[in-house]
Amino acid sequence: MEESKKKYIGATAIILAATMWGFDGVVLTPRLYNLNVGFVVFMLHFVPFVLMNTFLFKEYKRLKEFTKADFLLLGGIAFFGGALGTLAIVKALFLVRFDHLSIIVLLQKLQPIFAIILAAVFLKEKIKRRFIFWAFLAIIASYFLTFGFKKPNMSEDAPLIQAALWALVAAFSFGSATVLGKKALTRLPYYTTNFFRFGFTTLMMLIYVIIINKLGEFQNVTSTNWLFFLIIAVTTGSGAIFLFYFGLNKVKAMVSTICELFFPVSAIFFDYFINGHLLTVVQWISAIIMITAIVEISYKRKKVR
Repeated sequence: MEESKKKYIGATAIILAATMWGFDGVVLTPRLYNLNVGFVVFMLHFVPFVLMNTFLFKEYKRLKEFTKADFLLLGGIAFFGGALGTLAIVKALFLVRFDHLSIIVLLQKLQPIFAIILAAVFLKEKIKRRFIFWAFLAIIASYFLTFGFKKPNMSEDAPLIQAALWALVAAFSFGSATVLGKKALTRLPYYTTNFFRFGFTTLMMLIYVIIINKLGEFQNVTSTNWLFFLIIAVTTGSGAIFLFYFGLNKVKAMVSTICELFFPVSAIFFDYFINGHLLTVVQWISAIIMITAIVEISYKRKKVR
């Protein structure tokens, strides 16, 4: 009975985290479109990092124990999973404003494909034929998810095409961070990894914002913007990440994979009920095929770990 309760709590935590990420991608982050993309990414890491300092301040002591490899791993996670990945997905969401948001979120879920390819290159993991099949199917489905049966118009569909490409950059970046994170978690606790991921990303984005001369963007932050920054920091920022890893430690890989589906599913749900957007029949079929392919890829990979 105790074991069953443990699994139930873990699954619930992952579902909550995944749903929060779906809500963020469709409802929260797009509402910050009046601000510079780089500045938004800086704030999305700076505010949660400040909050983390209130209960993880002692983690700074670990800096003395870090090896060069630890700094490289955490720096890579911060760059790909924090700076580049978040820049790409926020740019994609801003390009489409309040249209096609669920499509952009779904395209981001292609990250396991990039993660496995990168793992094969850097971690020497073998790529099997079944992966090639499911990866090819997912990529084909992602095209029909984005454009349906119509041929994209380079002029009319320019924002959507650019957003789709940025979403793929985000998928690649988050996939890269997954590979590096797997390596880091063999050396460091997950809370330490997350704390310094946010810290290093904040530093990187501060430097970036200074270089592009957007630090003065603070004067353009409205009271509504501040509210969204705080909500994201507490929920989809640090809150969802800690919930996710808390749950991950209590359930099996198969259960985790199923629970994570609440991310794209909730995105479609929120995009319809809040923004009034509904996928076409072709897009629904494409989304189902793509999600099925990603589950097959993710589950089988987790199963052999």
